[in-house]
Amino acid sequence: MAADLAAIVGAVIVLLVAIVSLRSVRIIPQARARNVERLGRYRKTLEPGLNVIVPFIDRVKPLIDLREQVVSFENQRVITEDNLVVLINTVLFFQVTDPRAADYEIVDYIQAIEQLAATMLRSVIGSMDLEQTLTSRENINTRLRGVLDDASGKWGIRVTRVEIKTIDPPQTVKDAMEKQMRAEREKRAAILQSEGIQQAQIRTAEGDKQAAVLRAEGEKQSAILRAEGQAAAIQTVFQSIHENDPDPKLLAYQYLQTLPQIAASPGNTMWMIPSELTSALRTLSRAFDGPSDEPAPSAAAGPARAVPTQAGAADVEAGPDPAALSAVTAALLPGTTTVDLAGTGEAVSSGNGAAAPDPDQAPAAD
Repeated sequence: MAADLAAIVGAVIVLLVAIVSLRSVRIIPQARARNVERLGRYRKTLEPGLNVIVPFIDRVKPLIDLREQVVSFENQRVITEDNLVVLINTVLFFQVTDPRAADYEIVDYIQAIEQLAATMLRSVIGSMDLEQTLTSRENINTRLRGVLDDASGKWGIRVTRVEIKTIDPPQTVKDAMEKQMRAEREKRAAILQSEGIQQAQIRTAEGDKQAAVLRAEGEKQSAILRAEGQAAAIQTVFQSIHENDPDPKLLAYQYLQTLPQIAASPGNTMWMIPSELTSALRTLSRAFDGPSDEPAPSAAAGPARAVPTQAGAADVEAGPDPAALSAVTAALLPGTTTVDLAGTGEAVSSGNGAAAPDPDQAPAAD
């Protein structure tokens, strides 16, 4: 019986030792902390790892998270300086740096931070109009962080960051802003389009200018080359004529070949035949009539001039036979009538159905 009592006592003692041991040891995770009170008074803060306390005397309070925490405050109604009510959603990042102050200086530090953030947000937004509120988020975040960090420092809390998620103005303001944005975009589109048209016109004008300059230079070079070619051709022809000493009959024939070119114009109804051409026709008619006793005059001779005869007397060279002149001209220029002006050596031809002038009538003075 005594042995059984001793065994029971021993078991109770072992159980008590185990209970005391368990209550004396506290294991704290990393980035956590717990405050210890001894007989109702703050004793110490347990660090991460194995900690020993006095059981039944020391009381361990709940865990305090030392990591950075995120709190979101939704739909906070704030009035701007221009009396517009906006809904603002805020995100707050904070971290507990002093577990003792966070546990004993404030009852609920999360609720305290939320209320402080709402108050500071109203104060900051209330000093700005809607446009500044929408465009100055970084400034608002900086000001809120500074105010909240100073106010929460005595609570053992450090505010690391404050971000505004959304700013929701009234629907009427949204509609007005949308219209304004559409007008601005249309304005910029019109400006860009006009600038594009202007640049296109400038480039087109520059291209036309360059094309005109190049075209003028080409025409200039073409005219120069054409003139040089004509000069070379004329020089070659005259050189060949002077070297070969052509017969006056050949020159008369060349005169006759130019008559169709002279009368080729549709509006040419009357044209004058110079004395050189009448002389050429006379020479050509003599060539067809056969040899004559009279010497042939030069093809380039001027109006009727005196030539010496074999007897030494002076005689005036007569003009061509009008009948022969009309026959030759009619053969070369169909529908053309040629008359001699009073035997002066000057002939007048009328073409394209025009009537020939009266041979008895003297030519009009210039």
